[in-house]
Amino acid sequence: MRAAVNGRLPSWLSPVWLVIGGIISVQVGAAFAKSVFPLADPTGIAWLRMTVAAAIFWAVARPRLRGRTWAEWRVVIGYGIALALMNWAIYMSFARIPLGLAVTIEFLGPLTLALIGSRKLRDYLWVALAATGVALLGVFPAAVDWVGVVFALVAGAAWAAYIVLGRRTGRVWEGITGSSVGSLVGALTFAIPGILLGGAALWQPKVLLLGALVGLLSSVIPYGLEMVALRSIAPSVFSILMSIEPAVAALAALVVLGEQLSVVEMVAMACVVVASIGATRTAAEVPAPN
Repeated sequence: MRAAVNGRLPSWLSPVWLVIGGIISVQVGAAFAKSVFPLADPTGIAWLRMTVAAAIFWAVARPRLRGRTWAEWRVVIGYGIALALMNWAIYMSFARIPLGLAVTIEFLGPLTLALIGSRKLRDYLWVALAATGVALLGVFPAAVDWVGVVFALVAGAAWAAYIVLGRRTGRVWEGITGSSVGSLVGALTFAIPGILLGGAALWQPKVLLLGALVGLLSSVIPYGLEMVALRSIAPSVFSILMSIEPAVAALAALVVLGEQLSVVEMVAMACVVVASIGATRTAAEVPAPN
């Protein structure tokens, strides 16, 4: 943990595995978060998640604030706002549409970013395969709640911004200190709506306990891992690698929430997993940023 805080990685630990570990953690946390929605408002749960994450990050990283330039503050504030908007919007989407569908639509943000950043034909082929998986995962027989779809699209746009700003934050804020400050910015951004909409239900012991678990799984672990990984992995590779998010979300929903998987969903997951494997195999060929 100390190595991650200082921004150093063991020589044997690839940033690709950091990203994959973060993906698994965040989607398991998402499934637990959705299980709490019958007890408390999604906005309140999103704020509780961000607050728990900010507290843990701050205790671990103890970020240095003095002597920072306005350029450093500007990028971490933008990162924190993108982080908060992404968390809130996807929770609002989870409350209206299935977890796998919400994450699939959200993925359009980083997928678009990956396509824009691609320079080789091989990159476009992996994006095309991932896009096929996204399209297949989007095939559901039930009527779609379009408000939930819009929230998922907002989360996707915020996710793309998080990738770009997270990379910049990782360059100027050492280790996970950027995640620490960004999480605090996000928690403060949604403090008033989170407390007001969460109401008394937010302070139930069960909600607080699950909220702490969600904060750990969905924020502390994945953002800490990704912040370190983004320092040495190309944005396009990172974005394509994230294509396993819909598949992991569907599996987490099956285990935690009992949501069943269809044949179409399993085929779609195969597409995105293969695309992720292809991106992983070529990651070592992408030069590290200067």
